[in-house]
Amino acid sequence: MSPEASPFRIANFRAFWFARLSTTLAQYAMMLIIGWQTYNLGRDGGMSVGEASGQLALIGLLQFVPLFLLTPFSGLAADRFDRRNLGRLTALLQLVCAVVLATFTWNEAMSLWVLYAVAVVLGVVRAFAGPALSALAPNLVPKSILPSAIALSSISWQVGMIVGPAVGGVFYEIEPALPYAAGAVLFLVAAICLSFIGDLPKQKPRGPARPIQQIREGMVYVWRNKMVLGSITLDLFAVFLAGATALFPVYARDILQVGATGLSQLAMAPAIGAALTALWFSFRPLKNNVGPLMLMAVAAFGGATVVFAFSTSMVLSLAMLFIVGCADMFSVYIRQSLIQLHTPDEKRGRVSAVSQLTISASNEFGDFFSGSLAFLIGPVAAVALGGVGAILTVGLWAVLFPVLRTTRTFDPPEELVETEDAPEGTMPGKQTDKGA
Repeated sequence: MSPEASPFRIANFRAFWFARLSTTLAQYAMMLIIGWQTYNLGRDGGMSVGEASGQLALIGLLQFVPLFLLTPFSGLAADRFDRRNLGRLTALLQLVCAVVLATFTWNEAMSLWVLYAVAVVLGVVRAFAGPALSALAPNLVPKSILPSAIALSSISWQVGMIVGPAVGGVFYEIEPALPYAAGAVLFLVAAICLSFIGDLPKQKPRGPARPIQQIREGMVYVWRNKMVLGSITLDLFAVFLAGATALFPVYARDILQVGATGLSQLAMAPAIGAALTALWFSFRPLKNNVGPLMLMAVAAFGGATVVFAFSTSMVLSLAMLFIVGCADMFSVYIRQSLIQLHTPDEKRGRVSAVSQLTISASNEFGDFFSGSLAFLIGPVAAVALGGVGAILTVGLWAVLFPVLRTTRTFDPPEELVETEDAPEGTMPGKQTDKGA
């Protein structure tokens, strides 16, 4: 990719990229420590491995419920209000959560109830942050380089997933409150970066004027567009079933016995694989056989999860998690490109909200599912069964959504291209290196 074609030549995109990096660093450092503190409070309080796993399940559920209830409305907000302001507000609210956690940890007053309460607030905040930022990204670059922008945006996310847990684990060993204090600083940086994004054209609402009708319109669009629906739900069920991240504290303390440092390494391994995959796509964007490759990537995700489940070797576990990250990023890159390019701009906030709802269902509610299953049948069996379920999902989705098997390129249908106001290669209100 030549420098002229790089999204980084656009100042607005650079500000967005650093904002997302800062936010992701803080979020993943905090969530790692929240899980670690939750599991240890349970085990140190006399709970069994299964019972403490159940506490991790509850943390996931408490984050998912507000996301589930609010996401349709947050998607509408992303389509009706300034997406930059929504991003800034959510960053500042997460800063408050980080300060609360740091204060309780510093005073050695942390309890499960504090962690539960913060999990709920974070679920509310993230319900609005996800659609706003996801829908903002396509407004910052020409459509011709949007797949590269998505890959670069994914790199900021994956770098945050790598460095965040690593720094969080190291900082926790130095001082337990330090990861949260660092998170507060990073959320402030994110809010400042979003303030540097220049004015953007206002979204032009189309379709029904009433909010409930607009929400329904976004959901109907997803339901009718089999490409978007198939891509979103494939991720939903695969990651929901095969999500092992919630049980990393169990593996770190009681299976692999590697402690907080090993917990950081377990969290880093899939992120490193994903970051390297995203970096590859930022320079060599995928062009052909995108649908079949997405199905193959999800199958590989499930297979590597099964091997990780039974591993008692730290080296093998890290290798399998690395493959999990590569496969996950492969499918994420294809899915996000298809969704963004196959959705009109005036619906991107609502469609992004539906996408986030499924991602949250697969992640946060998936954490609840994995923790609950671990409580019932044990952590190893729970992770292995989930990996097998992801592989079976691929086969079923290839039958239910044949468009996923036949889609060869990212090109949107002609009727969608004709509805866009801007010509190919430009965006309304042309962006410059100065960003305004």
